Amino acid sequence: MTQKERQQRSKEEIYQAALDEFGTLGYDRVNMERICGRHGISKGMMYHYYSNKDALFLLCVERTFADLKNHVERDMNELAGQSVLETIKSFFMSREYYFQLHPKQKMVFEDAMLRPPKHLVEQIQDLRAPIREVNRQFLRQLVARMSLRPEVDPKKAARYLESVDYFFQSAVRSYQDVSPEKDLHSMFETAEEMLDMVLFGILCQSEVRDASSSC
Repeated sequence: MTQKERQQRSKEEIYQAALDEFGTLGYDRVNMERICGRHGISKGMMYHYYSNKDALFLLCVERTFADLKNHVERDMNELAGQSVLETIKSFFMSREYYFQLHPKQKMVFEDAMLRPPKHLVEQIQDLRAPIREVNRQFLRQLVARMSLRPEVDPKKAARYLESVDYFFQSAVRSYQDVSPEKDLHSMFETAEEMLDMVLFGILCQSEVRDASSSC
């Protein structure tokens, strides 16, 4: 084995250990000593490659974003033959499919996006840029296929869908019953119901204009 291969193996070993810890406990409860002690990594090797906990966390965030981006891109290529509504639903649930398969990455993603350490916010946003751009390109293409209301600008429609996607998974869980089924099929059905309201609203327009009118 060459020196480069040994170095790569060592870095991958450290990454897997860090992912296990951050993906199980979350950012706040992890430290370098715990990672080394629980995974048999010498402190010398650890600090040779990574100077502190933040560097390890950002490594996990970067790998999670990159893997998620690849997953979303693969899903996007398979959605071409679906209707607009089915495509939107599948797009919104694509991330959930990925996290069902990779629960530790899910913890890392939620720490980065929902509970980011304040001193790492800017770096996390930079790491997220590639997947954000993939989402935007896909949504722009999707909006071009939609029959929008005359007063709705396509760019605004794409921004709206992007903002909805950001919170959609957590909203689906909140919308489910008090004791919801945790399986993906149940979440998919809930997502379909929510998506109907997201796209078509909940208030009859006549209610806005005239409280005595019916839909």
